[in-house]
Amino acid sequence: MTSGGLSHLDAAGHAVMVDVSAKPDTRREAVAHGLIKMRPETLAMILSGQMPKGDVLATARIAGIMAAKKTSDLIPLCHPLAISSVTVDLVPAAAGQGVEITARVRTTGPTGVEMEALTAASVAALTLYDMCKAVERDMEICQIHVIHKSGGASGTYNRATGA
Repeated sequence: MTSGGLSHLDAAGHAVMVDVSAKPDTRREAVAHGLIKMRPETLAMILSGQMPKGDVLATARIAGIMAAKKTSDLIPLCHPLAISSVTVDLVPAAAGQGVEITARVRTTGPTGVEMEALTAASVAALTLYDMCKAVERDMEICQIHVIHKSGGASGTYNRATGA
């Protein structure tokens, strides 16, 4: 059981989508972060526009945004949401060791957007891998996690502070 008595299990223990119809609409936001590690030479090719498959960062950004909008189609029991905003930022990681991904999703509704932010970051990372694998196959997708969430009954969470 989760807080407020909401559960993905019915009285018989079967999986169900949680009924959130009694919850009030509130402004909600979630931010997820991820990293795809790669060789500095691969990153240099991305940044200089020399990847054989084109503008890798622009394609990964669009893929992440599209994925956030389709989260309920990908994650069982996840509510379809009217998302008001999705951004996916991709920046070189420290010391040229890869690309950092930050996905921010907003909505006003009865349930949060953590899954949408995580999906956006994950699909952006997978797209980077797909578009760069001809150059480097041993890239590593890692550290995908929620770093911020606000709105709803559970309030605000910031990973840096744990609150």
